[in-house]
Amino acid sequence: MTSIVAPLGPWEPAQPSEVAALFSAMPCPWWVAGGYAIELAIGRPLRDHGDIDVMVLRQDQLHVQRALHGWEWWAADPPGTLRRWHPREQLRAGVHDIWCRPGPGEPWRIQVMIDETSDGDWVSRRDPAIRRPLSGIGKASSDGIPYLAPEIQLFYKAKTPRPKDEADFTAVLPFLAEAQLQWLSGALARTFGEHPWRAALAATRLESANRRAAILAALGAAADGEPDLPPRRSPRVSRDSRERPLMRRDSYQH
Repeated sequence: MTSIVAPLGPWEPAQPSEVAALFSAMPCPWWVAGGYAIELAIGRPLRDHGDIDVMVLRQDQLHVQRALHGWEWWAADPPGTLRRWHPREQLRAGVHDIWCRPGPGEPWRIQVMIDETSDGDWVSRRDPAIRRPLSGIGKASSDGIPYLAPEIQLFYKAKTPRPKDEADFTAVLPFLAEAQLQWLSGALARTFGEHPWRAALAATRLESANRRAAILAALGAAADGEPDLPPRRSPRVSRDSRERPLMRRDSYQH
């Protein structure tokens, strides 16, 4: 377990399996986010982590208090400071981060991130014009842990990429499908203009397209090279069978 000394107290982030054990009983969706989401997408560890992020929707925020019953919950309100999140308190729009620890003086274990929704869509905090149907913002690891789709996580990391964000981008890029590459490139262009990641996304899309074209060409060549088969002969029908009268319909309908 990594221990990080932060200005507001030390961190010993929970592992994704621990998060799943705590949050799996919630009657609402949740997703592992941040760098751990990238690791769950590629299926292997990449680096040390200073915290672990869990994303929930604003409408579901009070389920977190029940999932972490007995813990301390502190809201980043205003950002850069912490105050207690009181039981049954609905955090206002603009408050997005909650630090959680099992008790006073213990290391922080989980950071909950609250995201917005509208008409069945997830709405980005970075740019309200960036949105996706809620059914399409998450995936699940091989052992069933839900995580934020990597293209959405990369979009959040793209504002001011740090070295660890660049490492996450490079690591997960080969795992992104065409639709994910296209969505991320469009979202970056819409929000940031000419973002440096867009060149790498374009190169990956071109490489994928060339690979698909090569596969289709190989399949076509293989099909053209198949030998022609002789036509199948129809079975010979005897004269007696052609002249045999049909059985009356009512003779077999019992």
